[in-house]
Amino acid sequence: MTADTTAGAASQLGAIEHIVVLMLENRSFDHMLGYLYQDSGNVSPSGQPFEGLSGSESNPGATGAAVPVFPITPTTPNAYFMPGADPGEGYAATNSQIFGSNTAPTPPTATMQGFVTDYAYTLGWEAKEGWAIVSGTDAQDVMGCFTPETLPVISALAKGFAVCDHWFGSVPTETLPNRAFALSGTSQGHMDDKTKTFTSPSICASLTKAGVSWKVYGYDAPPLTQKTFPDLAAAPEANFGEFTDFQQDAASGNLPGFVFLEPSWSATGNSQHPNYDVALGEQLIHDVYTALRNGPGWNSTLFVVTYDEHGGLYDHVPPPTTATPPDDSAGEYGFDFTRFGPRVPTVLISPLIPAGTVYRVPAGGTPFDHTSVLKTIELRWGLSPLTARDAAAVDVGGVLTLATPRTDDPLSGVVVPASGAVTPSAGRPSHLQEVYADLLARQLPPGVTVPAPRTEAEATRLLRESGFQHKH
Repeated sequence: MTADTTAGAASQLGAIEHIVVLMLENRSFDHMLGYLYQDSGNVSPSGQPFEGLSGSESNPGATGAAVPVFPITPTTPNAYFMPGADPGEGYAATNSQIFGSNTAPTPPTATMQGFVTDYAYTLGWEAKEGWAIVSGTDAQDVMGCFTPETLPVISALAKGFAVCDHWFGSVPTETLPNRAFALSGTSQGHMDDKTKTFTSPSICASLTKAGVSWKVYGYDAPPLTQKTFPDLAAAPEANFGEFTDFQQDAASGNLPGFVFLEPSWSATGNSQHPNYDVALGEQLIHDVYTALRNGPGWNSTLFVVTYDEHGGLYDHVPPPTTATPPDDSAGEYGFDFTRFGPRVPTVLISPLIPAGTVYRVPAGGTPFDHTSVLKTIELRWGLSPLTARDAAAVDVGGVLTLATPRTDDPLSGVVVPASGAVTPSAGRPSHLQEVYADLLARQLPPGVTVPAPRTEAEATRLLRESGFQHKH
């Protein structure tokens, strides 16, 4: 098997009965996994090249002097809260990071040289507006990238199964449009988080029509995703649960065909959104994997760990400009949907995957993005594509090459890290908690109002108490 193994080639996809997706928040590939194979010259033990960090990458700072990438080690101050403040993540900020200007040039030639200057700008306005920032945070911190020792869980899984080093966000912008692509293959032209719901059909509706089971699990509250698409809002309550329900379903052999997992959205939760505690996300990845591996469905499971978008964090690989527009929706800001977003970490986990796999499509081919999961689901269960984007996507079935499931455990002996601290954002409602609260407020009966949450505790209580109550 080579790094350019053709996706969709002869595989064991037909043996997969459960496709489980955990989508975390706002981290780039280099930031989380760029150092994964640096100690072996960016070559995996099986001899596959890996497009990670050499250590010589840099970006210009405010004076024009080069700011190099640097490793975030377990002894780095505030390691698990790096880069210390939320980088810019919208369309204009992403353009600034990859092109050096808020608007894309023609042709859109990415230099990936604007991360430090854009972060300096973002730190300036966040400080003025009173955002939570770790003391001592500097614009250069956006060049920090975790070592495998700092993130032992996702790193062990990436080495022990397959890492995708050419998996890109579906659109070069923030969370909600990318999550819309992940479940419906389009954001209907939307390019920011101001639009909180989408009218496009989701993959869940296709699975229902085909008689294939599915379930969306929130972590410590009913899932936000339930409120995002009409076919999910109208689905039976049995299709939704929380993390403890997922653990029980995995243990009892009752996992559905498709599982979509959300993290906890609070500032003290495990979503890994900057500047929240990355170690808590390591625990979540560990707990999902453990529940799946210890359950009776493990040998027929494909577990995908991915991130919705890069979150403004450094990555050195220019996003391809060969994306297929999903539909005829007019893009906000004049965007034509032919560009992918920057790389995000994606790890494919199954006992049918050889250890040490680096998985990507051949050079020049359509790269993996979030709609590759849709394509894999569609191929596995004979479903029609939702949009032109997932019709053109490449599936990941070709990574499943082992006829006999492995019995070893790459997480054996791995100790989950702990930060020993609390994010400075603690006590404040998170952005996605505010999104969720707004969606709930829109669904209240006439004359019933609920104040917008002012604190993390108020937001958490609102989502816990109201999440299942005001359905369409």
